[in-house]
Amino acid sequence: MKLREILKGLNYEIIKGEESVEINKIEYDSRKIEKGDIFICIEGFNVDGHKYVQSAYEKGAVAIICSKKLDNAPECNIIKVKNGREALAVCASNFYGNPSNKLNLIGITGTNGKTTSTFMIKSILEHAGYSVGLVGTIANFIGEEKLKAERTTPESLELHELFKKMVDKKIKYCIMEVSSHSLSLDRVYGLGFSQAVFTNLTQDHLDFHKTFENYYEAKLKLFKNTKNSVINIDDSYGKKVFEDSEGSKITYAVDENADLVAKNIVNHSRGVEFDLHYEDSNIHINLNIPGRYNVYNALCCAGACLSEGISLEDVKKGLENVVVPGRCEIATKDCNLDFDVIVDYAHTPDGLENILKTAKEFTKGRLISVFGCGGDRDTTKRPIMGSLGSEISDIAIITSDNPRTEEPMKIIEDIIKGIKKENYMVVENRRDAIKKAMEIAKKGDVVVVAGKGHEDYQILKDKVIHFDEREVIREIVKELF
Repeated sequence: MKLREILKGLNYEIIKGEESVEINKIEYDSRKIEKGDIFICIEGFNVDGHKYVQSAYEKGAVAIICSKKLDNAPECNIIKVKNGREALAVCASNFYGNPSNKLNLIGITGTNGKTTSTFMIKSILEHAGYSVGLVGTIANFIGEEKLKAERTTPESLELHELFKKMVDKKIKYCIMEVSSHSLSLDRVYGLGFSQAVFTNLTQDHLDFHKTFENYYEAKLKLFKNTKNSVINIDDSYGKKVFEDSEGSKITYAVDENADLVAKNIVNHSRGVEFDLHYEDSNIHINLNIPGRYNVYNALCCAGACLSEGISLEDVKKGLENVVVPGRCEIATKDCNLDFDVIVDYAHTPDGLENILKTAKEFTKGRLISVFGCGGDRDTTKRPIMGSLGSEISDIAIITSDNPRTEEPMKIIEDIIKGIKKENYMVVENRRDAIKKAMEIAKKGDVVVVAGKGHEDYQILKDKVIHFDEREVIREIVKELF
């Protein structure tokens, strides 16, 4: 493809060279450069791509896109832009034939509920007869094909490549988890969404955004470029999104005045059921995953799909048949134990509070929680999670999560600072902590293992080790029972 075609729609200045050069492919990682490629310099938090211009040129780059003045610029085509990340998004879209324009994009943002909601919408659309693409935390899907996800929302170059593969497979709908990082870092720059969904906003990622207002403003970006917004008005920040966004909107709430309303909620150990009211219709929904917060997830998904013209009957079928790995997942379902062990991804204060309060509702005996906090992430939430975990649980076992470069016990000490009760114990090794919880569990108890959910690894220092909690729990069952 010619350089001028890749640059279409971009404000740029030609510093050196001309636009007719043929481009092999686009890269923002100089290590991946091959002969004939274009290298786009991205200013990261730890690494500045401008430092690798010479390396990219020596590997065969025929064009460089930069946002800074280059000292000792190489003898190739040099293009200057204002924002390297925006340039990457525009160039990637052009290179892959602007595939997002051929998809109905449904973007979901919020602190909690994004993953569950993407799987719910996928299930609804599939029951309505569509082949669906999904971009998210657990995995990326192109119809039935499952691809590994490196991050919640890929970098724009990989994202547009994924869109191109979806278009080639005749996929009409793509559902995306849209993280606050991706919005701040322009990974979804230039995308036009058919539906933008707001779930909720609670404390998370302040290590990145620094202030809660920055976090909110990042989320709000999604609602500036969408045909329709689906907003939770039971959430205080949802009300703010409603006020701050323009265009068509649909609202949802529980027992409140909204476009979609859930009433008569009944929560039990294997699911939750409720009546969904929409316009003049009323339909009973029986979800196979428990929790009042999953009623909210179901409502937002119903809103997005109904706005796309999907029938209420298909909404019901999709919701009642959804499977979400690692989200309030009963890991001992077929183990014939007299207590349950639930695995959940909850890793924020709000997420932990939601899963524990949900489990508390259907726990006949004691509620035992196992949780920690990730290293190299927002430290302010650690004592908050310690406080919530010990207050809601009958017994809290504090352990390691993904410590990364931090010392596990230092993270645990931060968590303990928020604990005021004497109903906790510390077991640093996560496998040992889960085993301890199962050893002390009695008939009617519920054990909630929170923080990792679908993840099958732990990050310790510079190593990533295999750690699938569902496997671990089955192994412990064989050891103990």
